[in-house]
Amino acid sequence: MPSIRRQRDLKAAAALIAVGGLSACATAYHLPRQHGRAAGVASQAGTLSDAGLARYVADMDPAMLALARRHDPRPHKDYWGRVKGWEVIDIATIPTLGDTVPDFEDARLINAYRLPAPLPIEAARPFVLKASGEERARALHCLSQAVYFEAGFEPADGQAAVAQTVLNRLRHPGYPKSICGVIYEGSLRSTGCQFSFTCDGSLERAVSPALWNQAEAVARRALSGFVMKDVGVATHYHADYVSPYWAPTLVKLRQVGTHIFYRWTGPAGTLAAFKGRYAGGETKISADTLMGADPRTLEAAPPEVLAQTLSQTLGGPAPAAALKDARIVVIPDVAAPGGERLKIEGTVAGRRIATPEE
Repeated sequence: MPSIRRQRDLKAAAALIAVGGLSACATAYHLPRQHGRAAGVASQAGTLSDAGLARYVADMDPAMLALARRHDPRPHKDYWGRVKGWEVIDIATIPTLGDTVPDFEDARLINAYRLPAPLPIEAARPFVLKASGEERARALHCLSQAVYFEAGFEPADGQAAVAQTVLNRLRHPGYPKSICGVIYEGSLRSTGCQFSFTCDGSLERAVSPALWNQAEAVARRALSGFVMKDVGVATHYHADYVSPYWAPTLVKLRQVGTHIFYRWTGPAGTLAAFKGRYAGGETKISADTLMGADPRTLEAAPPEVLAQTLSQTLGGPAPAAALKDARIVVIPDVAAPGGERLKIEGTVAGRRIATPEE
């Protein structure tokens, strides 16, 4: 038999729930629903005010009181021990699990607790790039950039997995239909870039020739039909030392090297959804943006090509010898075709380049 105190706590919990308008407390079934309920609560608590209920539940068992409060629909600020940052849902902000970002070790623990889905991994179909000339060269360069900056120090499988993810995005209906378009998506927008190296300053740093050659070989093989089956139709990945907010919303596939790969949920994450076709348009991305990732590209380019590019920007002839201290950079400009414009920085033939205003 329940103790006297337990019986009293049950009555108190029922009383508190009743005031909140719930129907969880016991009733007499031979009487109409809610018959005499308010009068019964008032007789037990003495009053229906918050002060009266506070006096009545002062010595309640904590578990019973928590149960009663949890079913009270009235406005309150007590979130009953919910995970910090998830007390309420606010779709206007990115959810977090607290005020601090987990450090590397905590992120690795969180990622380890999220097990891969126990589902078979569908390998992507081979992709063979049909483009030629400048289009093909641009596509190869963009994919080489992605492999180099995203997984330059990864083993061969890790680099191939990144290249495969880029190709998977190209074939998914939710992404651009060119290699460079996929990689540089969002790089000129305030909403942010899809691949961080395109907008975090990485393109301004010198590269390792040996690592670049390796990344280019991986990209060339991917564009020739090689399929990295381990990541299936993955469209997302992140390093294992970070824990992005979106990771739990996708299907975790597996980890390759230091990267964890994911696919979309539901039909959008199945092989049948990847019906997009390559549409080209690699040259729509500024050549100078792409060249910035590999300083050797500028150095190896024929002088007459660089001179022509500079003369078109300056609006007049520019001898190749004048390019020694000048460089071309890309500036976001919503008013310009393609959302960007070229800018010359440095000096030409020993003289500082005048600004458009000057």
